Amino acid sequence: MKKKKLPIRWKRKIGCLILFVPAAIVTMTIGILVFAMVNSASVFDTIKEAPSHLVELEVPEEYIPLYKEASDAYSIPWTLLAAHHRVETRFSRMDPLLSPVGAEGHLQFMPCTFVGWSHPTCSGKGQGEISEEDKTNLDVIAYYGGYGVDGNGDGIADPYNLTDALYSAANYLSQNGAVEGDLESAIFQYNHSEEYVADVLHYYNMYEEEYN
Repeated sequence: MKKKKLPIRWKRKIGCLILFVPAAIVTMTIGILVFAMVNSASVFDTIKEAPSHLVELEVPEEYIPLYKEASDAYSIPWTLLAAHHRVETRFSRMDPLLSPVGAEGHLQFMPCTFVGWSHPTCSGKGQGEISEEDKTNLDVIAYYGGYGVDGNGDGIADPYNLTDALYSAANYLSQNGAVEGDLESAIFQYNHSEEYVADVLHYYNMYEEEYN
C-alpha cells in the first residue's frame, strides 16, 4: 500500500512551523534573561532590605523599660507609647529628629504643644517663636500649660532626650483620653489624621498581641 504524499502547500507550512517554534523559544528565553538582568538590582535590593523592614517592626528591647516606666507614671498602656514611637520616628531612627513642619525630638512635639499654646507666639501649626532655653524650661512650660515633662530628673524637659520625650508623650496621651481607655481619641489629638490613628492602632494591636 502506497503512502499518500502531502501536498506541497502542507509541506511548506510544516517547514515554517518547525522553523518558527525554535525561534519563538529562543526569543522568549532572551526576553526572560533581559528582564532578569534589568530587574535583578531591584529584586536583590528588595531581598536585602527585607530583614531591616522586619527588624524595624520589632520593639527595641532596651526601650521597653523606658516605655513601661513612662506609661506607668500616667496609667496608659506601654504598647501605645511604643506604637507612637514607631510611627513618629521609627524608634528614633529618623535623622534628623526634626520634621519639615517643625515637630521636634523622639516623639515629634510641635514647640507650642510642648511649651504651651498660651505662649504669645503660638498660632497656626504650632511652630511658635520660642527660644531654645524656654523650650526646656520647666517654669515656662508650667506657666504656659505645655505637655513637656522632665522624665529623667535633670531639671529640664527636652524633646530630644528620649526619657523626657516618652514622659511628655505619655502625659499628652493620658490627658487626652488614653487614661480612660479612649485610645482612638487620644491618638487623633496627637495628630489630627485618620491615617495616623490607623497606623498607631495597627502597631499598638501588634505589640499587644506579641508582648501581652
